[in-house]
Parts: sequence; structure tokens; C-alpha cells
Amino acid sequence: MNGDVRREWFEKDYYQVLGVAKNATAAEIKKAYRKLAQQHHPDANPGNAEAEERFKEISAAHDVIGDEDKRKQYDQVRDMAAAGSGVGGPGGGGGFPGGAGGFPGGVRFEDLGDLGDLFGGLFGGAGRGSGNRSVRGADLETTVTVAFDDAMSGTTVPVRIQGPAPCETCHGSGAAPGTSPSTCSRCGGSGAVAVNQGLFQMSQTCPVCHGSGRVVETPCPTCGGTGSRRRTRSFQVKVPAGVADGARIRLAGRGEPGPAGGQPGDLFVRVRVQRHAFFGRAGHDLTLELPVTYPEAALGAEVRVPTLNGPITMKVPAGTPNGKTFRLKGKGAPKRGGHGDLLVTTRIEVPRKLSRPEKELLKQLRETEKGSPRRDLGVDA
Repeated sequence: MNGDVRREWFEKDYYQVLGVAKNATAAEIKKAYRKLAQQHHPDANPGNAEAEERFKEISAAHDVIGDEDKRKQYDQVRDMAAAGSGVGGPGGGGGFPGGAGGFPGGVRFEDLGDLGDLFGGLFGGAGRGSGNRSVRGADLETTVTVAFDDAMSGTTVPVRIQGPAPCETCHGSGAAPGTSPSTCSRCGGSGAVAVNQGLFQMSQTCPVCHGSGRVVETPCPTCGGTGSRRRTRSFQVKVPAGVADGARIRLAGRGEPGPAGGQPGDLFVRVRVQRHAFFGRAGHDLTLELPVTYPEAALGAEVRVPTLNGPITMKVPAGTPNGKTFRLKGKGAPKRGGHGDLLVTTRIEVPRKLSRPEKELLKQLRETEKGSPRRDLGVDA
């Protein structure tokens, strides 16, 4: 069980996120999730970072309380936290009257399995398996720019990152070749120490090993014991077909290395898609403004329309007005299970210069027209 995830359970009220009561049925939770997900989905709010974060929060909440087993564990975490909050009588460890490393009624952290690890870490208890707490390295983020056509077809782009990287000599351990880090004597390898604050006993990061649970006695001569060196790293990043502007691609373990051989962070690559000369985008659909002549719009015509896979023929019915939108199925951006659509909107072109014969033809047409198109406005007969 991931401690970071469970810590989030402790801090966030997922029922409140979805706007349902704690005793809501599974059907009520599902209905609330669908309504909120549809409202805040990134496809419905392109470029809206706030909506994207809200959608992630909604999804995380549904992932937990929408699953029967996870919901039981989540409720257990919340109930135990509520039972222990504000309680810190004499002898109470971490704010719980059950003594150090326990809950009310004499329940010990280690009796709670994975949940015990969470509460033991939060309130100074001796959680189960309090061995080496490897400190995770920081995440990194960079940006790449790809052409519109490459974004539609998918491509691979090079990425260069300059910053801390695992030392080539000690491979990130920080210890000189032939040696290895030893267990921290201050925290016993747990990476945390208990600190008394009045009636409470809280857990904080060990000041000696800085949470790693290990100390380097013989530092690596190359990195000086840090386990990392600043250098440039190069990666090849696969950009999936149909990627949207602003999307992030995660490269696990490509971030900064953790101290003393700790787990590295991740590298997030944000994709910026260049504008196309004539295609626009609305979610998985592409948009196109198609110029047509007045005779083509009035009499009807078959015209050539560009698509991602080359030009196709589209029929423009007689009497097509300016701004009419036609939907070409499956001619949009790639998506899981297929493609979006191409939305073609007509733009009737009015010639700026007319030859004498063209002017005469238009005058004849004007003379044959019956009534004014402005008669409904009450200004012409």
C-alpha cells in the first residue's frame, strides 16, 4: 500500500469532492461522478488548467469510493483519524489514548497492517516494517514543441535535461567504491525521529540522514557523497498520435535521483503543438473553414476538401448558406478506438473585382430576384 496515497486519504474528503453523503449508495456515487466528470472533462474545457485539476480530483475520488474494497479501507482511515484527533492525554503517543504507537482500545499500529504504516508515520508510532525510508528524488518537467502533422501521426522527439543525475562512479549510493552506506544510528534506519510537543509526540525527518535511514561514512570521490552529479542527459520521447496541446508525458524514474541511492523522481514532458495553416481542433474533432464560390453555394457542387490522409470529395448541396457546417465522420484526430470527425464550415467568397461580363450577369440575376431578403426586418418590401 502506497503511504503517499493513504496520506491523501487522511487529508481529503472524497465524499465532499463528489458532493455525496458518506452513506451514499454505489449508484449515487457513480451518478455524481459521471455528472461532474462530464462537466469538468478536459475535452469540454480545452486549455482550462483549473478544470483539468478538478477533473483529476474527481477521478481520484471516484477511484477510491467507487471501489467497494478501497471505500472500506478509506472509511477505516477516516474513522480512526477522527477517533484520535484532539486526544492527547498523559502517556498518549501521537495524540491517541491507546499509548505510543496505538489507537483507542489498545489497538497497535502494527495490528492494522498497511494502515498502521500510515498512522505510525503520521503520529510517531512505530509502524510495521520501519526499515529504511528511501527519500524520493524531485520530479522534473520540460517542454517540447511538435508540428501539427507530427502530433496527429505520432512521433519521437529528443529531450535534453541538464541537472542532477546519478553519479557514474557510485551509481547513486554516495559511497566510495568497495564500501556501502551504513544504517543511521540516530533513527535506527527508520528515517524519522520522535519529537515531544507538549502532550503530543510527533514524527519528523531524521536530521542526520535526512530521511534516508542511511549515512555515508566513506564518501564517493567523484560526487563527494551526494550520489549525484550535474550533467546533461538525453532521452527519446515517444509522442502518441493525436496528442493534444498541453498534454504531459511521464517518464518514470527519469527525474532527479534520490539522496543516498533513493528512488529517482519522474520526468514530465509537456507537449506544445504548433498551429496548422488551416486545421483547427476541438477535442478529438478537427475544424476547417472551407471557401466556396457564390455559384457553388447557390447551385451546389462537388468540392475537394483536405484531410489528414489527403484530399477527398465533399458534396455541397444547392442553396448552402454561409457558415453551414458539415461533419465528415472519422476524419478528425486519432483517439483510442478510432478517430474524431472533421467539421467543415463553409465561407462564401465574394469576388472583389469583377469583369464586365460578370457584372452584367449579376445585374441580370438581381433583376430576376423576387422580393428583398430584408423584408422580414420591416425595412424593404
